[in-house]
Amino acid sequence: MGTAHRRHKDAVYEQLARVGKALASPKRLDLLDLLSQAPRTVEDLADLAGLGVGNTSQHLKVLREAGLVESEKRGLYVTCHLAGDDVARFLVAMRRLAEEHLAELPMAMRRVLGGKRPAEAVDGPELVARMRRGEVVVLDVRPPEEYRSGHVPGARSIPLAELAARLAELPTDVPVVAYCRGPYCVYAADAVDLLKRHGYDATRMDQGVADWRSHGWPIETNEETHP
Repeated sequence: MGTAHRRHKDAVYEQLARVGKALASPKRLDLLDLLSQAPRTVEDLADLAGLGVGNTSQHLKVLREAGLVESEKRGLYVTCHLAGDDVARFLVAMRRLAEEHLAELPMAMRRVLGGKRPAEAVDGPELVARMRRGEVVVLDVRPPEEYRSGHVPGARSIPLAELAARLAELPTDVPVVAYCRGPYCVYAADAVDLLKRHGYDATRMDQGVADWRSHGWPIETNEETHP
């Protein structure tokens, strides 16, 4: 192999490594996961990730330089979003790879959930079909801005913080399937616990919106449905 060829190939891997370096931070992965739910300001991301605004901005700079995040100034605030749906799909694929090969990850997930009921696997199109037949209610318990950005078609939005006061909006004669941001989010698990205490037949779905997108299942916004 010639010296020039080796040099060019090294340059290719150096570019690929930029993405790997950007992802080699738990907090940057957390920020990407939050942005897979909805665009957010730097201040909102800092609050949700438990970081200072300056630290968050530095992490976002690394992600922007790797081509994973884009941002724009809106008035006084900078709003960030993923550079494309392919970034969200990559995050889901990386998570599944880690779940398959890292023995420590399932234990860490159990600690996050604190012994709550395990999530159930679902077939997206079949779940939507059952919902349209009135056989099940799908409940999105994420914050409203995340629901507006994209949700399971036909899902009802009741944020977890409002669920106890809005139980009367849910029928008691059909099962409720709750979901939130994905397998590392406890909102849906807490929602199921609350629903069961009030006599509902409730389960937690093991997938969030990013997982649905990775399968190519439709996602609905307030105005339209996207493949």
